[in-house]
Amino acid sequence: GVFGHRLNVWNLSCRSLTQCFDLGEDSLPLSVKFLHNPDAAEGYVSCALSGIVYRFYKCEANNWAVEEVIRIPAKDVTGWIMPKMPAFTVDLIISMDDKYLYLSNWLHGDIRQYELSKTCKPRLVGQVFVGGSILRGGPVAVCRDEELKCQPEPLVIKCKRVYGGPTKMQLSVDGKRLYVTNSLYSTWDKQFYPNLIKEGSVMLQIDVDTEKGGLTVNKNFLVDFGKEPNGPCLAHDIHFPCGDSTT
Repeated sequence: GVFGHRLNVWNLSCRSLTQCFDLGEDSLPLSVKFLHNPDAAEGYVSCALSGIVYRFYKCEANNWAVEEVIRIPAKDVTGWIMPKMPAFTVDLIISMDDKYLYLSNWLHGDIRQYELSKTCKPRLVGQVFVGGSILRGGPVAVCRDEELKCQPEPLVIKCKRVYGGPTKMQLSVDGKRLYVTNSLYSTWDKQFYPNLIKEGSVMLQIDVDTEKGGLTVNKNFLVDFGKEPNGPCLAHDIHFPCGDSTT
């Protein structure tokens, strides 16, 4: 009950609320993105606490509708603040050609790539872990996982251990380079990833297979904000100076 859980539709010409969708009390609608095709009156909204992505679309009667199209299951864990660790999707990105959708899952630590040939049925085609709270050797043990057979390994790039979880993303216009940072909100960073405060955040590059789908961490790319002159910094949002998938 602390966070909002509704998706609102506004008529901007008359500044009025025309529709309101209750997405459930366990949801936290956080990122809303439309398809880039100007003739496609549809898009997606990711909900942070439930791990659900809804598709919203315009109906023939000029009203809007929503439907659940992705659900990331919670994991049964020990050594954490709750017995179940939900997915916490911070950012949602759609490629310029509307072929792929990307999600950053801050708590579990993975970035997901979904193919959108059927917009009502996104298909998972790529996944890579770049941190998170369920890494092997950490304080959290996963007791039951509907998706993974084992806990992922910690990520080390150029001799630096990467802490935190994936947050904001940005995709190049050609769709081949996905950049990601790993600081969400300093107060929450301190609670869930204290080592991130000491070491500073990073920016990583994920190489994208735009033909068949697939994600790979580029081990030759690392922006280390822990080495900033005034001490470790926490980087969050990303934009290209000459255009990207969200500008």
